[in-house]
Amino acid sequence: MVAHAPLRPRAVRLFRLLGRPGFHFFLTGLLMVLGFVLAHRLSERTGRDQLSALSTERLELYASNLAAELGRHASLPSLLAIAPTLQALMQAPGDETARRAASQMLARVNVRAGTHQIFVATPQGEVLAASETLSPPPRLAEAVAQGRVHFFAADPSTGSTDFYLLHPLRQGGQSNGVIVVRFNLAPLEATWVDLGLRSQGERILVADEQDVVIMSSVQAWKYAVLDHADPSRRKALEASARYPQAIGRDLELPVTLEVHQGQQVSLTLPGASRARPMLAQQRQILPLGLRLVALSDLTEVHQRAQYAAWGGAAFGASIGLLSLYLSSRRKALRQLTQAQSALRQAHGQLEQLVDSRTAELRQTNDALKTQIAQRLQTEGELLQASKLAVLGQMSAGLSHEVNQPLTALRALARNSIRLLETGRADAVAANLQIMDDMVERMSRITRQLKSFARKADDEVTGTVSLLDCVRNALLLLDHRSRVMDLHTDVDIPAGLQVHAEANRLEQVLVNLFGNAMDAMQHEPVRRLRVQAMPLDGGRRALVRVQDSGPGVSEADLPHLFEPFFTTKPAGEGLGLGLVISAKIVHEFGGTLRAQRLADGEHGMSFEFDLAAQSWEDADV
Repeated sequence: MVAHAPLRPRAVRLFRLLGRPGFHFFLTGLLMVLGFVLAHRLSERTGRDQLSALSTERLELYASNLAAELGRHASLPSLLAIAPTLQALMQAPGDETARRAASQMLARVNVRAGTHQIFVATPQGEVLAASETLSPPPRLAEAVAQGRVHFFAADPSTGSTDFYLLHPLRQGGQSNGVIVVRFNLAPLEATWVDLGLRSQGERILVADEQDVVIMSSVQAWKYAVLDHADPSRRKALEASARYPQAIGRDLELPVTLEVHQGQQVSLTLPGASRARPMLAQQRQILPLGLRLVALSDLTEVHQRAQYAAWGGAAFGASIGLLSLYLSSRRKALRQLTQAQSALRQAHGQLEQLVDSRTAELRQTNDALKTQIAQRLQTEGELLQASKLAVLGQMSAGLSHEVNQPLTALRALARNSIRLLETGRADAVAANLQIMDDMVERMSRITRQLKSFARKADDEVTGTVSLLDCVRNALLLLDHRSRVMDLHTDVDIPAGLQVHAEANRLEQVLVNLFGNAMDAMQHEPVRRLRVQAMPLDGGRRALVRVQDSGPGVSEADLPHLFEPFFTTKPAGEGLGLGLVISAKIVHEFGGTLRAQRLADGEHGMSFEFDLAAQSWEDADV
């Protein structure tokens, strides 16, 4: 008892202090301040994290959309580079006829591909042929000298941004020119502008390697500098002629921005009187040398933080006032519990809404990635589809080719049963030998069909027998050649080995033989000749396919290797067979060419060269 005696006066003073109204008001005010500060900070941090996560997902979506738009025509320059018309232009760049033919071809491809402009220029920037009259961009010579495959430049007439794809044109191992494909980014930028008008909380801009804005959803920021540009740097940028107008004001954005957390900046929007807080995030697109920056408005986050802060202050006030209303403690606690439950429910609904929107954005992003992957597989699938289309065209003849031996086999089998009943074993043996020969013939046809239909591995290239590939191709078309009484002359050494992939080489030969048979279908004399001749001292082999058809007119001859061009009637050809064959031969290291036969002879000649492995050992 003696130990607790000194505590009694202190306890009395404490209870007296707690009983004073002034203390409760002081405690209530302190709790209000603490609740205000803590709730404001917590709500602001939570809102900023949610906005950062949402902005990061949209930033990845915009980056994928931009990369997909810029990569849509990535393979077009390389396909045009092997066109015979452009190869002829590079051999005689000063020939006006070659220039005019190349310009006409580029104009047709430009319309079909949906690009804005295609032209061929020298390494010094001189335009040799173009889809339309143009002045070369100021950065062309610089980009060619630096070996670039793409660059950006501004369109002086419209002020929009153009994207250029470059591919060198080589002759004899040297680059004599460059083919350039231009398409304008104004449609993509227009969608960003429309998005900025409909969604006032987010702005998108793209800056080049000089940190100058070349695309933006806010037009007033076009050609502005992201960070601070001193007078000397601004003068150098304006003197470079890379931009169609004077460099705009400095946006004063930090040079380094985090992708996930971002950084808060203060920007004055066009038409606004004061600066607004923005969350800046960026994503580097390294292959293109671009910076994609997303600016999200933090005003709504701050407003929600203020609302939450007042709620926190009210919560603190309720706790402080709780000491004054001991009699209504249960009621106050029940009200507080209900308020907290409503707050948790609202918070849960908000998180559910954010998760739902995030899942939708992620699903859209995955769909875009899937489309990009499918575009990369299009070329291989197109090769396989062309091969299957050839098999489809031959299906009727092949069906007759198999049904006829089957009918004969059934007749021979029934005849053998009767011969066995009469004891004529020699005749039965003869029938069985005939049946064995027919089965072997059908087996060869089905094996070749299975091998031809197999999807070839583009990476596997070795040495194959040229004569075996020719025979396999003729076997697939044997039903057509026998019906049309085709005379075939094959002049190929038995031991000749060439560098190629057998399945794809047979696809080229089947396409050339099939085109030749189509051309000779209504001719009185039908003759197909296939021969191989040595080139370059025997290190290469020239394969030539000639027919006795009417040939192709001089006007159509330059367009044979253009995509979707065909001389066949409507519905009988897609115009892709020779284009695909030329690409396969090009991948083997050769060139597919077409020419009319000499005067006095009817027909066409298609030839291509391949590297020969053992021409010296061939039986010439």
